[in-house]
Amino acid sequence: MVRYSQKHCKIILHNKELVFLTPTDTTVGFVSQSALRLTQIKQRPPHKHFIKALPSLSVLQSFVRVPQKHKNRIRRAKRSTFVFPNGYSYRIIREKQHLSLIQKLGWAYTTSANLSGESFDELFAKDAADIIIKYPSRQIYKSASSIFKLNKIKLLRVR
Repeated sequence: MVRYSQKHCKIILHNKELVFLTPTDTTVGFVSQSALRLTQIKQRPPHKHFIKALPSLSVLQSFVRVPQKHKNRIRRAKRSTFVFPNGYSYRIIREKQHLSLIQKLGWAYTTSANLSGESFDELFAKDAADIIIKYPSRQIYKSASSIFKLNKIKLLRVR
């Protein structure tokens, strides 16, 4: 296992093309600021959007206007993804270890660590990732995040 100094970590985090394999708040997944790299790795259609993981509601508000009616719901939601009227999906991360990576990156696209439509393959995931992050005694969640589609007034549960 390679250990990086603080100086190297700062250099790594400023490289927007890197793909991290890490336990996320729901499962093991890829995290990157490059949607193009994730699309190539997962071999999925380029028109499909990725979930954008964010560290806080204030960062979310820099990307999209959040209807006043839904702010508290979004702020308090755990393991929930919100699809906004513009078609983009956002999730505010709460889990401490995953949150620390997202805070260092500012924001990141997140997706499951598998080929599009396939089940998880550890060898594929490790080969595709540039950096593998492991946490000691980390519980891996089995259930996917809840997905809600919202507009100014309504909230519809998709999954």
